[in-house]
Amino acid sequence: MFTGFPEGTEQFFLDIRFHNNADYYHSNIERYRRDVQTPFYALIEDLVPSLLDIDSQMETRPYKLLSRLRRDTRFTKDKTPYRDHLWTYFHRAAEPKENSIGFWFEYGPGRVLWGMGSWGENRLLMDRMRREFAARPDYYMGLIHSCGLPQKHLELHADMWKRMKVPGNIPLELEPWYRIRNFGIMQTFPDVREASSRELFMHVRSDFQAMAPLYQMLRGMQDQLDKESMNFKESLLTETEE
Repeated sequence: MFTGFPEGTEQFFLDIRFHNNADYYHSNIERYRRDVQTPFYALIEDLVPSLLDIDSQMETRPYKLLSRLRRDTRFTKDKTPYRDHLWTYFHRAAEPKENSIGFWFEYGPGRVLWGMGSWGENRLLMDRMRREFAARPDYYMGLIHSCGLPQKHLELHADMWKRMKVPGNIPLELEPWYRIRNFGIMQTFPDVREASSRELFMHVRSDFQAMAPLYQMLRGMQDQLDKESMNFKESLLTETEE
């Protein structure tokens, strides 16, 4: 059971920030496992039942969901080998992260963040969403309202197409959602003090449940795109065989 991140979690992150080398990490690997990996795994395991209620195909294995402390520095200017924070990303099992949809949680020194959205810029999904919004604007405006995002301090954070023309039937309140390039809703007033108690789990679970209708909206659109893509590939294969 997750009972909060101990003081040792933040301290380990601070220490690895200032001693960012393999020798230090390997000499403190037991600290990492005890103070960082273990509480992260406990939080993941406690959140899994609620996430399976949202999507029964969600990945559930903690070691698959928690980010690695060791960074991939091959294609970045920053060559520091270890992160000073970690995150977990809940998404469908066996689905590539790129362009996937999921729930995320991040913790590091002085910060705790969580939300829901797409991993990267999924242009096909956003275009599908715009077509759906234009076809049934009142339905989707009602769906967004039903989540109660403002009351939970959950807000849309996304890159926007600034010059995109918005159809006249799109309500003013729906326009920012129509213009987005990538999708992200996140908690805007997280209380870092909750990180040391079970209250953090309760807060994150409640927000994930509130965002569930939006996740399922996007998931349904992505599933339809995947089905159309599969049908197209099968039709090409059939034509080739003929």
